[in-house]
Amino acid sequence: MHSIFLLGYMGSGKSTLGRRLSKQLNLPFFDLDKFIEEEENTSIAKLFSTKGEIYFRQIERDILHRFIARDKAVIVALGGGTPCYFDNMEKLLSSEHKTLYIKASIPTLSSRLMLEKETRPMISHLTTKDQLNEFIGKHLFERAPFYQQSQSIVSVDGKSIEEIVNEMTDLLA
Repeated sequence: MHSIFLLGYMGSGKSTLGRRLSKQLNLPFFDLDKFIEEEENTSIAKLFSTKGEIYFRQIERDILHRFIARDKAVIVALGGGTPCYFDNMEKLLSSEHKTLYIKASIPTLSSRLMLEKETRPMISHLTTKDQLNEFIGKHLFERAPFYQQSQSIVSVDGKSIEEIVNEMTDLLA
């Protein structure tokens, strides 16, 4: 069995779905951002503010490459920007592993992210729903070309976690 890498914008549900999928497939689950925080012994927000985004992206790339090189199959929820930097997407696609884009619409992302704005350094400064919608729209426009290279795409809008996980399992079969 190959590893499964979940891609998508922040708030799309990669971690929640990854944990649920890991139970169903009996595979270990890793959240790349949480893994980086443990390795670096600090939060992503702190890394961004103290060492900068370039440092963070290099660490992210190194750890992603370690996951790609692993012998044992795992499920990894990538950070929203992970596929868009360096050769990360190319590395994923040239490996034998599976990539799955967890796709959510701007209204879905916006309603989810509005609730967790304070814990998301990239959007904590946005004060209105309109600002958030515009931010997400711009980002999705830039990142969609990377996300859409995934081997499979699952849309999450209006579906239960169970429905999405079943759809993911079918796509991975």
